[in-house]
Amino acid sequence: MDAGLAGVLITLLVLSILWFLVWRTNQKRSCLPPGPAPRPILGNLWQKDVLPLYKTYEKLSSTYGPIFTIWRGQKPVVVLCGYEVVKDALLGHYEEFGGRPEIPFLLRLSKDYGFVSNDEKKWRELRRFTVSTLRDFGMGKSSMSQRVQQEAQHLVELLSELKGNAFEPMTMFRRAAANVICSVVFGSRYSYSDMVFLELLNVMGNYISFFISPAATVYNTFPNIIHHLPGPHKKLLASCEKLKDHIRERVEHHRLTLDPSCPRDYIDCFLLKTEKEKSSPENMYSKEDLVMSVFDIFGAGTTTTSNVLVFFLLVLTKYPHIQAKVQEEIDEVVGTSRAPSTEDRLRMPYTNAVIHELQRFHKSRTENFPRMTTQDVVFRGYTIPKGTTVIPVLSSVHTDPTQWENPKEFNPGHFLDENGKFRKRDAFLPFSAGKRMCPGEALARIEIFLLLTTLLQSFTFQLASKYEETNLFSLWLEIERRAIPAKFFAIRRPASS
Repeated sequence: MDAGLAGVLITLLVLSILWFLVWRTNQKRSCLPPGPAPRPILGNLWQKDVLPLYKTYEKLSSTYGPIFTIWRGQKPVVVLCGYEVVKDALLGHYEEFGGRPEIPFLLRLSKDYGFVSNDEKKWRELRRFTVSTLRDFGMGKSSMSQRVQQEAQHLVELLSELKGNAFEPMTMFRRAAANVICSVVFGSRYSYSDMVFLELLNVMGNYISFFISPAATVYNTFPNIIHHLPGPHKKLLASCEKLKDHIRERVEHHRLTLDPSCPRDYIDCFLLKTEKEKSSPENMYSKEDLVMSVFDIFGAGTTTTSNVLVFFLLVLTKYPHIQAKVQEEIDEVVGTSRAPSTEDRLRMPYTNAVIHELQRFHKSRTENFPRMTTQDVVFRGYTIPKGTTVIPVLSSVHTDPTQWENPKEFNPGHFLDENGKFRKRDAFLPFSAGKRMCPGEALARIEIFLLLTTLLQSFTFQLASKYEETNLFSLWLEIERRAIPAKFFAIRRPASS
């Protein structure tokens, strides 16, 4: 066979494969909600008018409707936008939309251990155990409030030592949020200067930053190819293994010092459950399940809360009159002789409204942690097959013009009635909804309120001047992905107002 004929045959083979892929994709597209046309092999990856969704969902939903389909490689993803559609899926059809698809990067890291397991039965059991145990150790109770108050005071002391000099809050807030989790999981807190602690926080921050990045989307679309190529995922997976090794050391220390009559923390409770369930053939409480569960609690409870707090301060520096009004209410209700408590929240409607509005205004990026249909489901005129990846865009709920008076504006009045009292809003879903909603919601609410009010009781925050003219969300995205450090000034307020 001469080279010319071989070249023709190879070209025909490649064209045939591409034609088959296009044909198969078109067959699938005909049964799914409409959406932008995918390219062969890549789908909608690297199409800036499609991904990332937090930038494009408004335009796409205006073109294709509140339910549309995008493609990650050869796999379809159904996207849900707007309050009515998202509520109908997550609450009205919570079982049908309650699955979780396999996330290759997470699976590579977890090896399917822990309460993020793809095993539905294990996930249910470990989630139930985790929520119950965290509640026993104070989540949503006064004892947890005291732990958060202690960490808030540590932050105040640290900021006071700066004497008004600029600081970078991401790492600082991460220490406080992590120590709240550590007190429940490990039974103790770390010193803010502990180098091991700081390295753990750095690893976790890098992990979350990668997980929500476009690079993670590419990895999860083509895992068998990308995993074997050089890139940030290699170093990150190695770093995460070191963090898991540290957790294993803490678990072993707990095992050696365990007093079954007096469990100290989450690890002790898990070890007791492991012993109780050791004869069970399902083995849902293995050592590696404990290690990965601790890893997930540590990550979710540390990075998410600290990132949200940094965003909150960023917004309040852009709206100094709102920051000042919150401080006025803190002065009136709490004063300066004591720290804020969770009981104060009921007497602080404006502060409560501002916190809710900050959460509504925050653009969440949840597309790398999607849902999945657990069965074929007919939903609003479309038949969505079992096993289809689904992304409910929570930001679309929080900017739905049918639910919010001025969805694009930061306005605490969204959560205040005509008498200035706090009012709840049905279209407020910062922790998602349904069977996969955030299990740490109660703790997150306590932390956000106490940390923010304690900081504003003592300081007025200003943004470093070189960032003042930058678009708010553009600046936040750069900070969140750690491309630039956020720089703030904490100006000490007078002891009495």
